[in-house]
Amino acid sequence: MNTNDPQQQLAHLAEMRALMERSTRFLSLSGLSGVWAGFCALAGAAGMYIWLGMLPFSGDEGYYYDKAIRTINWGLGYKSAVILLAFLVLSAALSGGLYFTSRKARKQGLRVWDASSRRMLWAMAIPLVTGGIFCLALLYWNLPALVAPATLVFYGLALANGAKFTLRDVEMLGLAEIALGLLGIFYPGYGLELWITGFGLLHILYGARMYLKYDRSPA
Repeated sequence: MNTNDPQQQLAHLAEMRALMERSTRFLSLSGLSGVWAGFCALAGAAGMYIWLGMLPFSGDEGYYYDKAIRTINWGLGYKSAVILLAFLVLSAALSGGLYFTSRKARKQGLRVWDASSRRMLWAMAIPLVTGGIFCLALLYWNLPALVAPATLVFYGLALANGAKFTLRDVEMLGLAEIALGLLGIFYPGYGLELWITGFGLLHILYGARMYLKYDRSPA
């Protein structure tokens, strides 16, 4: 082999770079996980609107969080309804995400649980756990108007922080989630609609883009 051949040197460097990326970054994250999470979020939001007995952008009926405080439906007050729906959405999204990511990892001949995935999850866990406790405190103090925007902000922070250890496209999704959450803080009457946009529509769009860009690539 002619080690002075520029083409061979470039190929060797590309191979070394790919090996380094595989060892330091979790590259098996599936775009279908984002699509699935988006549909789970839309289903959860639909459940919340059904529980409230109202439609999106129905401002003539009052703000959704004002109605939530006064509503008892299915034997549930608003705190129980929010926690139950959040648990169902999170469980479904995580289960589907694990399935799609594991399937992609098997196709790549990689392990799902390794040093890179642990680093990514740890980087995301700190904002997520902090945000979860913060949102529970908002419910405890009867401040439901800020719950939906707060979940967007902390989730966006988790994505932006975890992107250092996975696909960089995740960072852009995180920044978009943060922007929607901050907008919702100033316009809390549209917090639930912004939540649907961030967790539902953006997840589907970004997930589909990542699937076409990475999951279906020959590499």
